[in-house]
Amino acid sequence: MVSKWKVLRRSLLLSSLFLFFIIPTASAQFWDLSGDTMLHDPSITKEGNTWWAFGTGEVKKNGIRVMVSNNGSYWSPTPVIFPSPLSWWKNYVPTHETNQWAPDIQYYNGRYWLFYSVSSFGSKNSLIGLTSTTSIQSGNWRDDGLVIRSTTNNNFNAIDGDLVIDASGEPWLSFGSFWSGIKLVKLDKYTMKPTGNIHSIAARPNHPEHAIEAPNITYRNGYYYLFVSFDHCCQGVNSDYKIAVGRSRQVTGPYYDRNGVNMLRGGGTILDAGNERWRGPGHQDVYNNNVIVRHAYDAENNGVPRLLINDLYWDSAGWPTY
Repeated sequence: MVSKWKVLRRSLLLSSLFLFFIIPTASAQFWDLSGDTMLHDPSITKEGNTWWAFGTGEVKKNGIRVMVSNNGSYWSPTPVIFPSPLSWWKNYVPTHETNQWAPDIQYYNGRYWLFYSVSSFGSKNSLIGLTSTTSIQSGNWRDDGLVIRSTTNNNFNAIDGDLVIDASGEPWLSFGSFWSGIKLVKLDKYTMKPTGNIHSIAARPNHPEHAIEAPNITYRNGYYYLFVSFDHCCQGVNSDYKIAVGRSRQVTGPYYDRNGVNMLRGGGTILDAGNERWRGPGHQDVYNNNVIVRHAYDAENNGVPRLLINDLYWDSAGWPTY
């Protein structure tokens, strides 16, 4: 079965993204980015006045990519997290890829929590691990171990973990890629490890490859919004990734799209399907309900994956829009 994680990048390239506005302000729709903007599966946060972006590591190299920006516009690489594999990974995924996938960074209870995936292409033999720090700038990351795993006996894939804090301040982790779709499990607020049952919240049962992954949930004005990526990434300009969204009054669902279709039955309102230059946008991450990041493949630069950032708006009916 096809999942994500094919060839991501050839080498680090310095380039400028030609978008539409000059600086990232509240009135700008697209952010103008420069420096090293090659990043796949981005997740973004802010520490003080400094922006940090995390993404899937380079092929055949260990580590989660970490990018930094003082203004949200010009980005530079910093040392990777996990320059060497952690010894316990092979206990669960003996044949894991050298690069680690799909990090999610969130601040909660005084720490920055970074969830990440260890797997191999097309396999359900996967795990989501956790590392954390009190300061990203310090570079001191604590290994918090295994969060959840999947094996060939499961009908889901334990990758693409994403933390959401519900309206009561309780942490939950969404995850999943292909197979039976997107899952959600409550976390203990002290250990940040699963407690309780696994819930199914989105799937594509009628798609020949069940192509859905990369969940991201945000809470706003009484609704939980579930963003997912449909179809296929990682094929350069041939990628047909796209971002879809639905919402629910409860974090556990059911989630419905704008037309009232349940996301467990393939529903999802398309937010971004790309354009002539930016192909296959996806693996989105919403920050503070007013910024959205994702990667897309640059048709003007051999399909290299690039970080894209937009101001995120909400229409009169409460649906997200650029």
